[in-house]
Amino acid sequence: MANEVPSKLGKYEVSREVSRGSMGIVYMGYDPFIDRQVAIKVALSETLNDPESGPRYRKMFFNEAHTAGKLTHPNIISIFDAGVDGDVCYIVMEYIDGGETLRTFTRPDNLLPIEKVVELVFKCAKALDYAHRQGVVHRDIKPSNLLVTKDLDVKIGDFSIAHVNKADSTATQAVGMMGSPKYMSPEQLREEQVGSQTDLFSLGLVMYELLTGKHPFAADNFSRLVNRILNEEAAPMRDVRSDIPEALEFILQRAIAKDVKDRYQMGLDLASDLSKAFESLEGPEQEVSVEEKFNSVKKLEFFQGFPDAEIWEIIRAATWQDYFPDEDIIVEGDLDDCFYIIVTGKVSVKKKKKVIRSLTVGDCFGEMGYLAKTKRTATIVADGDTSLLKINSTVISQVSLNCQVRFLKVFLRTLIHRLSVTTEVISQDI
Repeated sequence: MANEVPSKLGKYEVSREVSRGSMGIVYMGYDPFIDRQVAIKVALSETLNDPESGPRYRKMFFNEAHTAGKLTHPNIISIFDAGVDGDVCYIVMEYIDGGETLRTFTRPDNLLPIEKVVELVFKCAKALDYAHRQGVVHRDIKPSNLLVTKDLDVKIGDFSIAHVNKADSTATQAVGMMGSPKYMSPEQLREEQVGSQTDLFSLGLVMYELLTGKHPFAADNFSRLVNRILNEEAAPMRDVRSDIPEALEFILQRAIAKDVKDRYQMGLDLASDLSKAFESLEGPEQEVSVEEKFNSVKKLEFFQGFPDAEIWEIIRAATWQDYFPDEDIIVEGDLDDCFYIIVTGKVSVKKKKKVIRSLTVGDCFGEMGYLAKTKRTATIVADGDTSLLKINSTVISQVSLNCQVRFLKVFLRTLIHRLSVTTEVISQDI
C-alpha cells in the first residue's frame, strides 16, 4: 500500500510529495525553528518492514545521513538531520527548488550547450574530489542522482550506497555489488575494491550522455550491458555528434578507461583538464545556432513524419556545411560515402563541365556514394550561398534504432525517385 503523506515528522511540518524512488519518498517540508524549507526523505514502510530485506534496506537508508552528513560542499546536497518518528524513518536535507535532475538533459532533443555540460561535469568532478578526500566514495553517480537548481547549478545527491574508507565507519554501509548497472565501472561489476576512480568512470558515462543524448554502452539486457562495459570500447563521441571538440573526446576516453591505471586518479585531475577545455571553447558565437538549424531542417520534406527527438539526433550526429557560390561540394571521380540534404540555397549538377540539373532546398544528392562508396559520377557545385546536412553511414549507425528505420525508409524512397527521374532523362536523350 502506498505511503500516506504525514502531516508532521519530529519538529518538521510536511506539505506534499516531491518525488519517489527505490530508496524512499521525498516530501517538501518546513523547519519552523530555523524558518526554512527542507526536503524530507521517508523510508518505504513496506520495504522497511519486510523481514528479509528490511534490515539491509534500513542500513542503506541511514547510510546517506551517515556519509553525506560528513560532507559540506556547494555541489553536494546538505544533510541536516535524521530520525525515527514512531515507525517512520526519515532524513532531512537541503531542498532544491524545481527538483529536476540531469536526466532531463540526456534526451537528444533537450541537450545543454557544450560549454554548460563542461561546467556541470567540472563542478561534479570537484565535488567528488572533495568527497573522496574525506574518504567517501559515492558508488552510484548517474544523471538521476545529480540534481539541478533553477539557475542550472548542480548538486550531487543520494549517498545511500556510499562507501566510507574508514575502519570505524561500517555500521550503516551496504556491501556487495551496489549501484546502477548502467553506470557501474568495470571494477564494480567484478565486485572488486572501489575507490575514487569508480565515481570518475561513472561521471564520464554521464558526460557522454549529456553531450550526445546516447549511452556509450547501451544494451537490451543485463549480460550484454556487462560485456560491453567490461570488454568493448565506447564509440567516439564525435561519431555521434560532430561538433564535439577533440579535447573533450580525449578527456572522456581517459575518464572511462577500462583499466584504473589509465584513468584519472582524482577528481581534481579531471576538473583541471575540463577547465583547459572550457577555455578553448570560449569564442565567437556560431553564425547559425543549433535551434535555427533544427527549425530549418524540420521544415524539409525529407523529415516530415520524424518526431522532434529523432530530428535532433540526426542534427547532433550529422555535419552542417556552408558553401560559397561556385564552390565545389562533390567532384566527379572522387570517392565519397556521404549523402547530402540541401537545407538552404541550391546546387548545380555538372557532368563533364556541363550543367545537367539544378537541385534546391529539400533535395538530396549522393545516394549511390552513401550506399556503395563508389566514385562520384558528377560534380556538384554551390549555386549561391548554400547550407547542407552531410550524413554518412557511421552517423546513422549511432542514432536510435527507430530513427535508423525511419531514415532508411525515406532514404530508399528518395533513391527510387532519383532513379526514376534519371531513367526519364536518359529515355528523353535517346
